[in-house]
Amino acid sequence: MATSGRSLELYFINGKPDGMLTATVPFQWTGHVLMTSRNQISEALKRKEASRSGVYILFGENEEGALAYIGETEEIRQRIKNHARTKDWWTSVVMITDTGDELNKAHVRYLESRLVAIAQDADRIPLENGTIPVLPSLSEAAIANMEGFLENILLVLPALRIDCFLKETRSTLQKQQPERSDINEDVQFEMRTPKHGVKGEAILRGGEFIVLKGSIGRKEWGGSLTHNYRQLFEKMVQKGILSIDGNHATFTENYAFSSPSAAGAMLNGRATNGPRYWIVKGTRKSYKDWEAEQLASSEDESIKVE
Repeated sequence: MATSGRSLELYFINGKPDGMLTATVPFQWTGHVLMTSRNQISEALKRKEASRSGVYILFGENEEGALAYIGETEEIRQRIKNHARTKDWWTSVVMITDTGDELNKAHVRYLESRLVAIAQDADRIPLENGTIPVLPSLSEAAIANMEGFLENILLVLPALRIDCFLKETRSTLQKQQPERSDINEDVQFEMRTPKHGVKGEAILRGGEFIVLKGSIGRKEWGGSLTHNYRQLFEKMVQKGILSIDGNHATFTENYAFSSPSAAGAMLNGRATNGPRYWIVKGTRKSYKDWEAEQLASSEDESIKVE
């Protein structure tokens, strides 16, 4: 069964892509997202959405790096004013409310608890929240409604480049049926670097390049010490996603990367030309050549449609 498409409406309040904005899902969600930088907070808090109950997320950094805080309140405006006085580290905020102001105290406490739990599980950014708030007592129907509301929050935020709720590990990878016959799902790739004992396998699914559990790479970073991938490599070792065993590092979980080069770098322990060195499993065809074939095929299909 094909997955239904979704539409998202973004409104840049000041006409600038880096300014204050709102996000909604027309006809499908009563929620409303308002995102603003701290230096525009006085203008943001004048808006009617700021008088409503809801949840909010503060983003910024302290001496140790990036930091976030997730909270709930029966009045967004007053709570954010308090944070402006007591918390110096945050630089932007996302406020999530309901257009009909139907969220009560129990609702927002539920959303806060679930968002904190999801963010802690994803482990993309440290939270100032010490523990996961206790879930309030809600009826079965109310829980279902809040889970639906939460699903839309998690749809909207990544579109605003807020990825702190996206988990990079993939615990299960069940075979998916292609939505159309011309979409090649779950293409399998492999990488071998005999000199360093690298044996990696990956699949391409939904725009993610997923290195599979059990893939073997180098045990340490051997590339440039200033490369951004070095930090990712060390983070994966620290979190146990890469387990050091003898002379190698083994993937303990399926892990999603945004590109084949990032995936290759984690296996080879250095910057890697992923499109060149990943090959379609069981062939000699590189990712680059495979991608070129897909592009050529899409051009042929567009000609037929025209």
